[in-house]
Amino acid sequence: MKLSRHLKRIAVLSGFVAASLGAVNASAQEITLKAISAWPVDNFFSLNFGKFVAKVNAEGKGLVQINYLGGGPKVMPPFEVANAAKTGVADMVNVAGGFYTTLLPEADAMSLGNLSASELRKNGAHDYINKLWGEKLNVRYLGRSVDSVPINVFLRKPITKPDLTGFRMRVIPLYRPFMESVNTQSNLSIPPGEVYTALERGLLDGYVWPIIGLYDVGIEKQTKYRVEPGFYNVETGVMINMDVWKKMTEPQRAFLEKTALWMEELNLAHPKLVEEERKKHAASGIETITFTGKDAQEWLTKANESVWATLIKRSPEHGPKLRTLMTK
Repeated sequence: MKLSRHLKRIAVLSGFVAASLGAVNASAQEITLKAISAWPVDNFFSLNFGKFVAKVNAEGKGLVQINYLGGGPKVMPPFEVANAAKTGVADMVNVAGGFYTTLLPEADAMSLGNLSASELRKNGAHDYINKLWGEKLNVRYLGRSVDSVPINVFLRKPITKPDLTGFRMRVIPLYRPFMESVNTQSNLSIPPGEVYTALERGLLDGYVWPIIGLYDVGIEKQTKYRVEPGFYNVETGVMINMDVWKKMTEPQRAFLEKTALWMEELNLAHPKLVEEERKKHAASGIETITFTGKDAQEWLTKANESVWATLIKRSPEHGPKLRTLMTK
């Protein structure tokens, strides 16, 4: 009787461990991965990841399946998603590097580069990233679900020169050094879903945001101006917990890598979407403030040099190497 109860406890424990690893039907060599995104599933920054999941599930039966649990903030606060992959709470995540710089300071480099995903794979940057991300974040970086989208400053009141003295801005850590370099009064890290209310209540004078994505959270209604030129290159990446990755078979890993390459090709459509978004902004009443000549050069120089300098100070070993690999 005691032996029977002992065996039952072992069976329950074994079932729990298997579930926590996201693996099912091991005898058939199929693994099911628990996945989450930092954004709601219908948000622009989750769309290509959703297509990736659909393709894996359609073509990976008997090999790999993904249980897509949804996106933040309902499933998990956006800034906690990368840590979920690191610790194994989630097997796979879709998240921007700028959301986890507290865990990995080098992650800011993902949006500072001006090379395409394919170029980064060819010149060794992708391999360097995977070595670093594996050692420091315990993840395998599969590929970019968003690429080729610039970031802009959006305001509620106009400016005539590259100076934001007295402005209160919404930022993520990535943008903070740039905003400080143009003399902002304060820079607040506010979750995406709370930015509208902060603007409406006058707590913010503006925000830094990818040119695509305003309409997903409705903040275009509180926006009067977009400042050009834009800067950086939005990066959203798909990562998988390294412990899970190591337990997978070579065919499973190869299948995911191949599908990640397919996902990255979806980003080739983004430049056209960016142009359509600019037209949409104009139709919504968002005016464009365009710097030219020395003002434009000052704006872009401060945007890039301030953040690279901060990154290299925090990571003197890897920062310079990442800049060499990721910029022309």
